[in-house]
Amino acid sequence: MTKDLLGASTDVGPVTLKVGDLDAMTDYYHRGVGLSVLGQQGAVVTLGRHGVPAVVLEHTPLLKHAPMSAAGLFHTAILFDDQADLASSVYSVARHFPRSFTGSSDHSVSKALYFDDPEGNGVELYWDRPRADWRWNGGDVVMNTRYLDPNAFLQENLGEAGVEGPGDGAAAVGHVHLKVGDLETARQFYADVVGFDVTAQLGDQALFVSAGGYHHHIGMNTWHSRGASGRWPALGLGEVTIELGSDDDRGALRDRLVTGGVAVRDDEHTLSFEDPWKNEIRVSVVG
Repeated sequence: MTKDLLGASTDVGPVTLKVGDLDAMTDYYHRGVGLSVLGQQGAVVTLGRHGVPAVVLEHTPLLKHAPMSAAGLFHTAILFDDQADLASSVYSVARHFPRSFTGSSDHSVSKALYFDDPEGNGVELYWDRPRADWRWNGGDVVMNTRYLDPNAFLQENLGEAGVEGPGDGAAAVGHVHLKVGDLETARQFYADVVGFDVTAQLGDQALFVSAGGYHHHIGMNTWHSRGASGRWPALGLGEVTIELGSDDDRGALRDRLVTGGVAVRDDEHTLSFEDPWKNEIRVSVVG
């Protein structure tokens, strides 16, 4: 029997973060990363570019931080169309928030630079190489982790305009990386039930899944969270959005979730459900 899969047009949408200091977090993603404030409704600020939301900040000052070993967000990965635009945002974050840089890597499929926002949420800023340059071994994409010199990257890609401030090209969430308790449970849920393809796995440490031949839409690891159980309300990840291309895709996903025994909230426009670690997932149809 052929496995039911998410449609090829499936993508990741905005990530909602529960934050303690709304002003500081808005400043980081706006002045630092270079996202525009698209709107504010009470205690919720939405940031993105060209009307496309990327990060939603929900002010929840009564919540506390979860321990490092808890399940939740590892990082939100914001994808830039070109290296010059990525370099301008990297330079902006490094200039305005100099202690937030945590590392950089060439993953063969992409170049990525990593930061922590003011409340400790991981942030990846990255650029994809053309898909024609990606290498596959059967159904597994080849993703390496080679050192990327951040200063050399900036010297090669940062133009005079980029020094003045972040660019205004397209920038949206390309993937989300989660902390989970174990990979077998993650694989059963995200691949067998939700319908992603597995594109890579690193032993019992990390798993990557996608739709439509992307290198990964969701990554999961146990580096800090092995054995973690369900989350409780805390600062950090509020919600991950998955965007589908049609109502038929949405209906098929709902059927798989119900068959898999997953509690689903369905308002006829969106689906909402939790993964095995109580990470909230919201599914909408775009197109």
